Amino acid sequence: MDSMFIIVSVILTICNLGKTQLTDSECALKLTGPGRTSFFDFNTNTLRGGPLGMGQSGQCITYEAINQAYIDARKRISVAQTNKNNWNAQELASVGELLLDISTQLTKNYGLSYEEVEKGLPTIDTSKTLIREVCPAYLSNVECRVGKYRRYDGLCNNVKYPTWGATNTPFSRLVGPLFSDGMSAPKISGINNEKLPMARVVSRIMHPDEGFHEHAATLMLVAFGQFLDHDFTLMGTPADPKTKNEPEECCNRSSNLKHPYCNEIPIPDDDYFYSKFNIKCIDFVRSFPAVRPGCRLGSRIGFNTLTSVLDANTVYSVTEEYNRHLRTGFGGLLRMNPAFKNLGLKDLLPLKIQDPDEGCTRLNPSQYCFDAGEVRVNEQLVLTTMHTIWAREHNRIARELSKMNPHWNDEIIFQEARRIVIAEIQHITYNEFLPTLLGKGVMEKFGLLLQKEGYWDGYDINVSPNVLAEFSAAALRIGHTFLPNSVERWSKAHKFIASKKLSDLIRRPYDLYRAGVLDEYIMGLTNQVAQAMDDSVTQEVTNTLFKKPGQRFGVDLVAFNIQRGREFGLPGFMEYRKFCGLPVSDSFQSLSLEMPNSTVNRYTTIYNSPDDVDLWSGGVSEKPLPGSMAGPVFSCILATQFSYARRGDRFWYELPNQPSSFTPEQLKEIRKARLARVLCDNTDLMDTIQLWPIVLPDHEINPRVPCRSGIIPSVNLNKWIELPVSSN
Repeated sequence: MDSMFIIVSVILTICNLGKTQLTDSECALKLTGPGRTSFFDFNTNTLRGGPLGMGQSGQCITYEAINQAYIDARKRISVAQTNKNNWNAQELASVGELLLDISTQLTKNYGLSYEEVEKGLPTIDTSKTLIREVCPAYLSNVECRVGKYRRYDGLCNNVKYPTWGATNTPFSRLVGPLFSDGMSAPKISGINNEKLPMARVVSRIMHPDEGFHEHAATLMLVAFGQFLDHDFTLMGTPADPKTKNEPEECCNRSSNLKHPYCNEIPIPDDDYFYSKFNIKCIDFVRSFPAVRPGCRLGSRIGFNTLTSVLDANTVYSVTEEYNRHLRTGFGGLLRMNPAFKNLGLKDLLPLKIQDPDEGCTRLNPSQYCFDAGEVRVNEQLVLTTMHTIWAREHNRIARELSKMNPHWNDEIIFQEARRIVIAEIQHITYNEFLPTLLGKGVMEKFGLLLQKEGYWDGYDINVSPNVLAEFSAAALRIGHTFLPNSVERWSKAHKFIASKKLSDLIRRPYDLYRAGVLDEYIMGLTNQVAQAMDDSVTQEVTNTLFKKPGQRFGVDLVAFNIQRGREFGLPGFMEYRKFCGLPVSDSFQSLSLEMPNSTVNRYTTIYNSPDDVDLWSGGVSEKPLPGSMAGPVFSCILATQFSYARRGDRFWYELPNQPSSFTPEQLKEIRKARLARVLCDNTDLMDTIQLWPIVLPDHEINPRVPCRSGIIPSVNLNKWIELPVSSN
């Protein structure tokens, strides 16, 4: 009955469309060149094997053809209601599936070339078709009001292109995708269309746990880096309706009961670890297909459920509704848990009462994880400590502003404190984190060095800050090579106390409910050495990630990275060397200048060609550049993204002549922001800390100094005193 109603309504809409708009036979996309067919050929980047006579020179795709494809797709795909303002990822995905179905039909029917799929289909104005009736309004018709404060959802950051950088918008790409069918199916080998080595085999052979250490960076690099990662990107993926975690509906189900997005990771019979537990498969689901702004057509691309700029959504959320949930409603304060008030210690994050199993492993119903602006706050304990520190920093600033400006209401105090916290995070990221990760040479080349004084007038309205697929699915995951086997606690006197296995702290942040322990973990982060950036990854995340209570195995994070890159259609590592202007070759031996010989030799045993090497695997295997922790390809991708995040952000803290701009005096104070100061101000036990906590202490170049000595500068909030406006 429902499907009959849909078909009738669609037919009626077509009739109305024909009366009020253009003629159905009008050309939506003009095709050029000889006839083609619709089987994807990796060697020529074309689709081959479709109906004869299609794709002839001068032919065009008509709006009528698009409407017909729409009607066919609606018979197969149920789309979420469109008369709503708030869309969740699942509902958006239903529209994304519909658009992908229409694009696939047109590609097959017209034998479209790779170029026509990637460059032609997205130019079609779908508002002239029936697609407009299912297109979410916020992606097709955004009205912007320019103001002093950012929207939580990132819309209207760019007034010319209002969806750029906003939540639930597609990832961008540096290099066009390579899907095995040209549209959506995960990538396979470019050599004779063979299968690529299993993701677990790549993990096991190319990225074994060899335990090397980086001798400069502390584990604070990992903690702050993951905090940043979760400010930038969270791809839309299916979730279990009850726990809100990844669905486990792939490996142990018959094909008719499997989740439709299953892309499970097979485990070889001779696996040195998983075979002991008779594990043959790891659950893995594909990401949702995106809805492009304006509901444009094209091949599959995922979407980012977060904003693509650095805006501390880790602290504040990406929706106004959840932001209200996080706030007290008075004094501009965030809700906290005064668990140790009787001991005179600072607050913890509030309990996660809503969806308590989401991202949290609970041993009993009375046990709760923490709540924050980003859902993965409990993913590992060191990340939870970062969330706690920055929530405390917000409340510290809000209390100061409230004293200085008693005439300000809750909303003004909150937004001004939020604005300062975002600016501090932006400054620390580009002043402390990126110089350690990328090095000064890379930062200079990509224009990432901050100004020492005055305004920076580098905003470009034509630069999109949208997160790159290569950044989200590969390059930013460089941090996985820094992860240690265990996380240490140190005393305020900088003495080792104890350690816990990393896998025991994932989704179990309960140690923080013990008084004083948060400070001990923070002290550990500033003293413990991070692992090196190399192709070695700890077994804590390749064998036991997300292990369940009572089990001795978990999932493999490296295999996840490989599988995610393939389902995203990311071309091979060599293609990105080409993009970044680096030498390329079809010989494995040529890689010996970029990687250790042992790594190159291992690649020859599992891949047919250097072109097949997966981006994440190749990226972490390259030798780091001088003064950098990253190799040439990942340096290129990371620096490109961080350049976009600065040049494409209208609210960037250094900018002049914007409603959001700081005064010259305020900007001078923001430039004093230091991670060391934030840690000193928001812990209880810390007496001394090195000037640059992301780097190991050194008596000469990075000495430990007392928090109260004045050597570590403070942001003087007196520059935010605002005299009340007289009513006369």
